[in-house]
Amino acid sequence: MAAPVFPSTRSLRERVGALRHLPSLFRLVWQASPALTAASFGLRLTRSVLPILVLYVGKLIIDEVVAQTQLPSPGGGLSDWVGSGRLDALGGLLVLELALAIIADLLGRASSLVDSLLSERYSNFASVRLMEHATTLDLEQFESSNQQDRLERARRQVTGRTTLLTQVFGQVQDGLTVLSLAAGLLAYAPWLIVLIILALLPAFVGEVHFNAQGYRLNYFRTPERRQLDYIRYLGSSVETAKEIKLFGLNSFLVGRFRTFADRMYADNRQLAIRRAAWGTLFAALASCAYYLAYALIVW
Repeated sequence: MAAPVFPSTRSLRERVGALRHLPSLFRLVWQASPALTAASFGLRLTRSVLPILVLYVGKLIIDEVVAQTQLPSPGGGLSDWVGSGRLDALGGLLVLELALAIIADLLGRASSLVDSLLSERYSNFASVRLMEHATTLDLEQFESSNQQDRLERARRQVTGRTTLLTQVFGQVQDGLTVLSLAAGLLAYAPWLIVLIILALLPAFVGEVHFNAQGYRLNYFRTPERRQLDYIRYLGSSVETAKEIKLFGLNSFLVGRFRTFADRMYADNRQLAIRRAAWGTLFAALASCAYYLAYALIVW
């Protein structure tokens, strides 16, 4: 079987076209468990605004320390400072930042718990939907290779989309965090927004591109992956062991499996190397933009 040819150049619109399936995914997730979905979004929304709150409280702590250094010392001991009431505001800010740190940890653990429960509920819900749909098909449709490929993709996506679900929710949270930080930065230094765009846009485009490439690779490899599963079953099943030995098919099956597996490994390896290389470059650009903004703020 000849290796499928993948287009190397695609427009940005085609690369982000896979995002049109996200609303359907969200609807299925909501149908699986409205309560867990709402809880996950609520927790991530709260977590997304915590970093800007921590930064702001840190700023207030530094401002209070600087203000205290401008006043005469009430004494050389800690009791003198406590008795004067000069540490009340600073102590309250420290307690507030400690509370924010504890809340952030609790929300992170709660979010992981809710996401794991939601992923399991979605997997069970999607599996039931898939089995119910399979019962509506005729036997003639099961004999079609195209129909088998569709069912194979659906079965793999039942488990694969749980990871995708967590990644999407994580990216939504990161996006909200960036928006909250950008709002604070807009109030402080609006022109630094350009650096944020320069830092985030290349990485975003790169992730969208390679996600689309990975999905396309898995999509077109479905027939070969189905053959791999079938050959693996024939070569290692008790039911077929007698026939395999009788007709001497072991070498043929091993060679067939190795050919498909090596070809798929080479394609996946090439995509992984390209993604890692471009990801490193985009991360370096983002780091440069970040530290340039850091230097400008310090100046």
